[in-house]
Parts: sequence; C-alpha cells; structure tokens
Amino acid sequence: MLKSRNLIIIGTSHIAKQSIKEVSSIIEKESPDIIALELDQLRFNKLLSNKKEKFNIKNINLLNIIGAYIEKKLGDKVGVSPGAEMKTAINLAKKNNIELELIDQDIRITLKKLKRELTFKEKIKIVYDIIKSALFQSELKIDLTKVPEKKFINSLLKIVKKRYPSIYKVLVEERNAFMAKRLYSLMSTNKKILAVVGAGHEEGIINIIKCYSQKKKQKN
Repeated sequence: MLKSRNLIIIGTSHIAKQSIKEVSSIIEKESPDIIALELDQLRFNKLLSNKKEKFNIKNINLLNIIGAYIEKKLGDKVGVSPGAEMKTAINLAKKNNIELELIDQDIRITLKKLKRELTFKEKIKIVYDIIKSALFQSELKIDLTKVPEKKFINSLLKIVKKRYPSIYKVLVEERNAFMAKRLYSLMSTNKKILAVVGAGHEEGIINIIKCYSQKKKQKN
C-alpha cells in the first residue's frame, strides 16, 4: 500500500485471497470518498455480467486469449475467480454509498496499440516461453493466495521490459501514465481516494503522481 496526500493505492493480485481481505479491510479502515478501480467500462461490465462472452473471430487477440487462459487456470488452482478483489470493492462501494471511478484506458484502445506495436520476434518469444514454461505443473514456486513481494514484482517487470519491450510499453508504462493522470485529476477534489490496481502498477503510478506534484510546486 502506498500513499500520496489524499490518495491511497493498494496493489493487488487478481486471483489472491489475500487481496480480497486487504481490499475489505482498507475500505473499512479508511472510509474513502472515492474508490478508483483499474478497470474501463467494458471490463467493468464484463466483470459484473454472468453472461458468457460470445465467440467473435474479429475480437481474437493472441495475448488477450493467453492472458485470460493463464489467469483462469491459476484462479482455479486457488479457488478464486479472476477479478474477485475488484468485485469486492464494487460491492462494498455500493453497500456504503461510496463513489466509484474507473481509471483504466479503454481495453479496445490498449489492444489496438498492442497489435500495432508487438513485433513478430516478440510473438515468437511468447509462444516459446509458454511452451517452455512449467507454469501448470503441480508445484508452483510462488504462493498464489498472496500478493507477490515487491522485490519479486520489480524483478518480473524488468524481465518483461527486456524480453517484451512492446508489451511493457503498452500494458505497463502507457497504462500507468493514463491511470496516474486520472487519479491526479481526482485528487484535486480533495476527497479521500482509494485506488485498487494490479501490484505491477502500484509503484509506477505513485511515482508519476509525485512527478506531477513536484512540477506543480516548481511552477508555483
């Protein structure tokens, strides 16, 4: 959990039981005026819908399919549906009459950028790494019920940045910048804000917001 003025950011794992408990605990303890979620309207609607998404060949995206499949498989292992911590935040916001804000970039824009930026070499690396990976073997090297340590997350992000620069740019850097801008704008209301984002975004977002604050001080 990181703080900056009237903003609290909690980094979560979308399949960790620990994240569900932490979201509930922090909302109860902090009583925020606004809960900001790492979701766009399309993903928000999909998360709350019980309808199965219809197969549409126009919507097929290799990374989207792979990402959803991996998250589903890992979620099955720990008995948690992907996005459960987001659902918890949404339900508690409704229960306590807390304002909800969706701060992520439209997923269609993100995937369009990714399709444009992703190189053939990176695609080959993705397929190779998935085949090579022992991800779905019975023994896992990390506890999926908990949010990974920051040291582990930072190490993983460095690997992604080096091995898949386009993916890192579009899925991490650009979305961090987008969400940070939205949160910085919300902070001007002086309301207490709790942002629930993936643990890989937490530190990047807070650093960008601090840069905004420093630039504002220098201008004044």
